[in-house]
Amino acid sequence: MDERHRYLQIALILVGIAFLFIYPLTKIWASGWLWQPGQSEYEQMIIGVYATLGVFLLLAARQPEANRSLIWFTVWSSLVHGLIMAVHAVIDPVERGHLFGDVPALFLVAIVLAFLTPRKMVSSALLLLS
Repeated sequence: MDERHRYLQIALILVGIAFLFIYPLTKIWASGWLWQPGQSEYEQMIIGVYATLGVFLLLAARQPEANRSLIWFTVWSSLVHGLIMAVHAVIDPVERGHLFGDVPALFLVAIVLAFLTPRKMVSSALLLLS
């Protein structure tokens, strides 16, 4: 096992744990993690989705090479979700706190996982798309 592979495993564990702790973050730092107006149904759904993804990322950390699609789903969905939220945070002054909370967190997740995932995995993922 090379060093990059080990760092990828660690990153998957850290991201998985972070996704499990989104709910407490919404209580500790609401302006950076909750959108207004508060909608408990939406909040429960998104927290449930991220908690589920967190569990699967923890499982994927055991064998990242066998979980390529999950890793790349996490990269791309984090990037897309972060971009959409960034646009809304720029447009709506009430939501600017997200530019210092969940938006950069999602970009960081996407960048770190994409950087640590070996290029061989990227090639395989791209071949599936073509």
